[in-house]
Amino acid sequence: MKDTKIRIESLSVSYGNKPAIKNISMNILKNQVTALIGPSGCGKTTFLKTLNRLNDFNDTIKISGKVFIDDLNIYSKNINVIELRKKTGMIFQKSNPFPKSIFDNVAYGPRVNGIKNKDELYEIVKSCLMKAALWDEVENYLFDSALKLSGGQQQRVCIARALAVNPEILLMDEPASALDPLSTARIEELILELKENYTIIIVTHNMQQAARVSDMTAYLYMGELIEFDKTRKIFTNPSKKQTEDYITGRYG
Repeated sequence: MKDTKIRIESLSVSYGNKPAIKNISMNILKNQVTALIGPSGCGKTTFLKTLNRLNDFNDTIKISGKVFIDDLNIYSKNINVIELRKKTGMIFQKSNPFPKSIFDNVAYGPRVNGIKNKDELYEIVKSCLMKAALWDEVENYLFDSALKLSGGQQQRVCIARALAVNPEILLMDEPASALDPLSTARIEELILELKENYTIIIVTHNMQQAARVSDMTAYLYMGELIEFDKTRKIFTNPSKKQTEDYITGRYG
């Protein structure tokens, strides 16, 4: 499919002898938001981390199957994992800005990549903070600690930091779960704006959030992909009774 950004074929993941993901196959389309829903422990975060190989840091993990990004198998032996992680920015459940200024948080990735020119760095920082809908709030405080910001602002700094290395994919692991309703709404608005330029996969426990922001929804249960379809269909006319039971709150 020409609009496919990520192609997953028979992906299985286990921690030692404990299966976490069981034989998942799916296509994730460019410039769409794909939501991963399901009860705690169903494999959503493990699945997300297979897309930028963050699971590599766990010595007990075993992975089989294939994950293609733009037809490149990211588990092939000659893959450059550092380049892969540049392409796939990650935003975590708890905002994790570095104990540095707002400017230095966003400039961190470009500096690591060899950009030293102050004017160039400033333009990158400004552009990314604007994309993260934060520039107007912090432009006069760029050199203050990012840790002084509110939780919602800190999360948007983390999004700006992820954008600063020019990713193509954004992986979001419950990015608004620790935020108040107003900050959550800002993050959701931001997701809808960002999908014009990025492919976004979001893990969320919030059914309403998945319905609001995503184009496609995948329901996972006990490591298995139960159903994957357009969000509207999943929430109004799911094909599987198991999906319906979860969405209507009968279990999970």
